[in-house]
Amino acid sequence: MKVPLLDLKAQYKRTEKEIDRAIKRVCESGRFILGDEVAKFEEETASYCKVNYGIGVSSGTDALLISLMALGIKPDDEIITSAYSFFATAGVISRLFAKPVFVDIEEDTFNINPSLIEEKINERTKAILPVHLFGQVAEMEPIMEISKRYNLPVVEDAAQAIGAQYKDGKVAGTIGDMGCLSFFPTKNLGGFGDGGMVLTKAEGLAEGIKILRVHGAKPKYYHKTIGGNFRLDSLQAAILRVKLKYLDDWTEKRQKNCQNYERLFSESGLGGLDKSSPYIDKFIHLPKAIYKEKGVKKYHIYNQFIVRVKERDSLRDFLKKNGIDTAIYYPLPLPLQECFKELGYKEGDFPESERASKETLTLPIYPEITLKMQEWVVDKIKEFFS
Repeated sequence: MKVPLLDLKAQYKRTEKEIDRAIKRVCESGRFILGDEVAKFEEETASYCKVNYGIGVSSGTDALLISLMALGIKPDDEIITSAYSFFATAGVISRLFAKPVFVDIEEDTFNINPSLIEEKINERTKAILPVHLFGQVAEMEPIMEISKRYNLPVVEDAAQAIGAQYKDGKVAGTIGDMGCLSFFPTKNLGGFGDGGMVLTKAEGLAEGIKILRVHGAKPKYYHKTIGGNFRLDSLQAAILRVKLKYLDDWTEKRQKNCQNYERLFSESGLGGLDKSSPYIDKFIHLPKAIYKEKGVKKYHIYNQFIVRVKERDSLRDFLKKNGIDTAIYYPLPLPLQECFKELGYKEGDFPESERASKETLTLPIYPEITLKMQEWVVDKIKEFFS
């Protein structure tokens, strides 16, 4: 049986007619950059995320970059962030000639460990950049307490967590000063190309980002500051407006698919979070959904479904031979990337991030996956260990 990691063709079939109409509408309008489609998508997404402003930009990476630019980050400033994330989280810091200061992650969520942040703060620290990895909000309450105590702005990397909620019902990307979304095609809300958005409650920051995304011009051709070409195009906005209407349904299906995996793992004897499993020294399902018990509906949106496996690479090869696609997010922690070697980090500095990079494997959990496919995945994992 073939089980892809993601099936965007199946998703398109459900929305095909609406998307085709939206594309035709843009083509007939003759307006392909910003414009009404982008403005309406910004309003709809801001409303969905329960925040005042949404500013569409060219990618999730550019959302992070323009947010730091809006804060006035300068060379040699320091930004505290997670050691375990997609490269853009740290890359945008270095692109401004600032310094990423890395913090290790929590074992059971893969998100930044708030208890390790304060010791990294000094007079050069200018912001905190937590990541809501794999679809679950980081532990933001202590992070915001640190932010208030040291007067440090917080930029949330919510690229993988649109609509995910914190324990008090606050939405990912709306808790700090700014939140950054990605509409890369593989995201829960994905376009037909690159796209991103900055969320904020502050009118001043929203206005500043709107100016920065058009080369720093206001009015046109008059530049008080230097920005960049960070504009979202109308085709992407029109497509994403269609798909936004289906997002809650897709999230519920991802959560249901997680429940299916949990049940199947338990019935197979693999255990999931059951510490009594005979396979516990080899396999455990993570991350723990830490807000599920608190009654938060969208406690985790499962952009990725992660398992830990001691024999990760061998299992991945075995699953591939049996038609099951998987992925590794991420094979090397950020501080150990070659481009950051001048920062002086070494193996052993980030034990949880390093362990995660060696043990984590992503299994298919997209909304259109069938129960038979999930059963095949779990059967093959058990066959591997047996």
